[in-house]
Amino acid sequence: MNKLTYDELLERCSLFEDQIKASRETEKELQESKLQLTRLFNNLPGMVYRCSLDENNHPTLDFVSKGCSDLFGVAPEFFTDQHTNVMETLAHPDDLSSMRKEQNAAILNRRPYKLLYRVCLDSDRRKWIWDQGECLYDEEGRPTFLEGIMVDISAQKLREYELLQENQRLRGTLEDRFKFGSIIGKSNGMREVFKLIMKAAKRDSNVIIFGETGTGKDLVAQTIHEQSGSEGAYVPVNCGAIPSNLMESEFFGHKKGAFSGATSDRQGYLAAADGGTLFLDEVGEIDLALQVKLLRALESRLYTPVGGTEPQSSNFRLIAATNRDLSELVRQGLMRSDFFFRLHVLPIHVPPLRERIEDLPLLINEFMARYLGRTDSLPRIPGKIRAAMDHHHWPGNVRELQNVLERYLTFGEMVFSDLGIHTPEVGPDVGEAVKLFETGTTFSEAVESFERHVLLKALERNHWKKGATADELGLNMRTMQRKLKKYGL
Repeated sequence: MNKLTYDELLERCSLFEDQIKASRETEKELQESKLQLTRLFNNLPGMVYRCSLDENNHPTLDFVSKGCSDLFGVAPEFFTDQHTNVMETLAHPDDLSSMRKEQNAAILNRRPYKLLYRVCLDSDRRKWIWDQGECLYDEEGRPTFLEGIMVDISAQKLREYELLQENQRLRGTLEDRFKFGSIIGKSNGMREVFKLIMKAAKRDSNVIIFGETGTGKDLVAQTIHEQSGSEGAYVPVNCGAIPSNLMESEFFGHKKGAFSGATSDRQGYLAAADGGTLFLDEVGEIDLALQVKLLRALESRLYTPVGGTEPQSSNFRLIAATNRDLSELVRQGLMRSDFFFRLHVLPIHVPPLRERIEDLPLLINEFMARYLGRTDSLPRIPGKIRAAMDHHHWPGNVRELQNVLERYLTFGEMVFSDLGIHTPEVGPDVGEAVKLFETGTTFSEAVESFERHVLLKALERNHWKKGATADELGLNMRTMQRKLKKYGL
């Protein structure tokens, strides 16, 4: 092995020192460049981010700029310390699937992605996010990183809602085009209901109306009666509110002395509906024994009052409504199949409010006009609240909307039953309402107002299920039905 001379050793040491110096200078330049980029990112509006991708293209946040503090109210460590894609945990559940689909498609096709979605900051705060970025690939073409920027566009979205509301107000004079009797709607679902109402009005066949609670099945029945030109009465019957032991007497009437308390003859619903329409709401609540007798009356138009011997006749048109699956009741033995088929001649399905959101502006204006007693100068609902109304599930349907608006106009608060959203806002009539309670209100009026408020809150907590609400308040169903009718709920 050749030995290095002293001069050669010094030369090599000098070269090694030069290489170390050059490496340090390069590292310093890289560090300065990194700091410059970080400062730039931290001063950009929105949040700059970088995600690493695993073998399944699932992103993990490695870097976020300080813009996250303004955007989400948290420090960068909130995102990077969790070693996962925190944005998926913040994203609104309804938007998550479309986010993933668009991002994966962009990675596969090697193109930038542009995402628009909502994030949930807490139980009642939402933000609209515009997310734009692209994927980086290694030398073998495998996706390795995502780099992009997120910007808060909530203000723009709220402005869109406000402009939409203003346009809808300007078109308010056209609302009558979307009314049919007392029913309001312009959606495809409601237009189909209008067509079926017209067909039903031209015939005498039995009609069955299906729909969730609060969709307005009773309005559909009443409109059919009005459009039919019938000269007889429209007789609505809430079958769920009649005790089973009184059903036969209520429907067929009774003779004096037929039972204890029958001090005089009394006609029933069938006699009252002679020449008109008998509307049976919640028809699934009728017991099997009465179904047999109603079936005979439908087939022969004859019935016998309780305690009587002579058959009487009634020529009525039957319309029934239910929020239950009648075919399932038949399978369970709770409804006779012949009674079911007698009812199920002309079916009409009323869509829930969540499937006809485009009708919401028409309904809002109608209910506000009714409550305030005027059609002009209606109060304007702020864009944030209108946006929340559009995304609400409306389990209580149109009835829930009516009560929500009444509360807003009276007490200045907007409360949605299944989202837990409580939006305090001074309503247009709240001052007058407080003044009314302070002066000129009797004790009984104040008690009734409080009772209605408690009942409404309980209904909303129980998603408008009357049985569950009655149990919570310690009421029997008879009392519950009476109070619902008393307070127009």
